[in-house]
Amino acid sequence: MKPWHQRPIEIRNLFNPAFCGLVLSRAMTGYEEDDDRGIPFSLLLLILPLCLHKETRSILARGSRSYLLKAIETHPEILVGFPRRTTAMMSYTFEALGLLMQLGCFEVTADGRLKSIEKRVRKSLTGTPESLEIQRVARFVGKEFARVSDRVTIYTSLGIKP
Repeated sequence: MKPWHQRPIEIRNLFNPAFCGLVLSRAMTGYEEDDDRGIPFSLLLLILPLCLHKETRSILARGSRSYLLKAIETHPEILVGFPRRTTAMMSYTFEALGLLMQLGCFEVTADGRLKSIEKRVRKSLTGTPESLEIQRVARFVGKEFARVSDRVTIYTSLGIKP
């Protein structure tokens, strides 16, 4: 990964570690609504590629009353390029997690799950309409991951070998 000042302005704006950390935090709290043990680390790697990709996000935002696996089944276009996007965005996910960890926004449990710490990230959603949609979809995806509760099923459904 290039040093911050050497990145193009578009990359600095779109993959800002603070914003990506906020998205990951929303997914963590969504997951914890159904499973208070915390989200497995491996599932956090899928959050940014699902939430920041505009076409995927719009499908998930429309179907937020539906189930994630059903949305993937009825919209196979979600899977096009998803493994490649996930790999490409891993470094941004790690950078955002590093910032969240430095700020004390989550803890790692004994079994390797990431659990958010209360009152470290503002609960109210603020921002542009697009950033609000991203945050809502992140919460939905986190909640759905907890509902499915099987990492292999989630990874396989998204076309990634676990």
